Amino acid sequence: MMPGHETAADGGRPMIRVRGLCKSFGANRVLDGLDLDVVRGESLAVIGGSGTGKSVLVKNIIGLMRPDSGSIAIDGAETVGLFGAARNAVLAKFGVLFQGAALFDSMPVWENVAFGLIHNRGMERGAAREAAIANLAHVGLGGDQADRYPSELSSGMQKRVGLARAIAVEPEILFFDEPTTGLDPIMGDVINDLIVECVRGLGATALTITHDMASARRIADRIAMIHAGRIIWAGPAATVDESGDPAVDQFIHGRTEGPIRTAAHAA
Repeated sequence: MMPGHETAADGGRPMIRVRGLCKSFGANRVLDGLDLDVVRGESLAVIGGSGTGKSVLVKNIIGLMRPDSGSIAIDGAETVGLFGAARNAVLAKFGVLFQGAALFDSMPVWENVAFGLIHNRGMERGAAREAAIANLAHVGLGGDQADRYPSELSSGMQKRVGLARAIAVEPEILFFDEPTTGLDPIMGDVINDLIVECVRGLGATALTITHDMASARRIADRIAMIHAGRIIWAGPAATVDESGDPAVDQFIHGRTEGPIRTAAHAA
C-alpha cells in the first residue's frame, strides 16, 4: 500500500470515496492529498493525534467545510461543489454524533432527538415525540428523560441523547466524532457498545474519528491512521498491532519516542 493511499477493502464499492483531499488554513496544510474509502456497511475508525486533521476530514465529508481540492463521492456521486437541494439530498443520508454531543440547550431532550424528523422530514410534532422516545429507549434512556433539558443531564447521558438524535432519521451513514471524549472508562464502554448495536441495527456505514484506541478496537471493522495530512496505514482492526508502520506502532502504544513529533519534542 502506498503511503497516504487507502482503497476499499476486498474491492467492495465504497460508500464514501475520498481522493486527493487537500485543506489548508493559512500556511498550515492540514490535509495533504488524502485518500480514503469506506465500504458500504463497514465501520471504519480513523485514528491519530490531536491536530492531525481527523475532524477536518469529517467536516469536509459532511459539508461543514469546503476542500481546497480533491474529490468526495458519496454512494458513487461527487459531492464537492453541491449546493441547495442537491446538497440536502446528500445530507439526508447522514447521522452525526458530534464531540460533546452538541445538543440544543434551549430544547428539551425529545426535541433534540426529533430535530431532523421535524425540520428535515416534516414529521408532525406528536409523532416526532413518540419516535424520539422510542429512539431514547434504543440508547437506554427512559421516556422520563424526554422533557428534561441538556443542562440537567450528565455528560454520558448527553452523549446518549446525541446518539439517539443521530440514529432517529435512520441514516445510511453515521459519523462519530471522538465519541468517548470526556467520559470515564465505564461510560466510554457503554457508548462504544451502543454505537456497535446502533450501527448493526441500522445496517449503516460508519466512520468514527478518535484518538482512543480502546474505542477504535471495539467499534471498528477496520482502522486507518492519519498522519501528516494523509492516511499512512489501514487494515483490519485485529491487525493494527502488526501494522509494521513505526508511526502507527508509536501511536497505539502511546510512546514518546518515534517518528511522530509533538510540541514536547520541540520544546
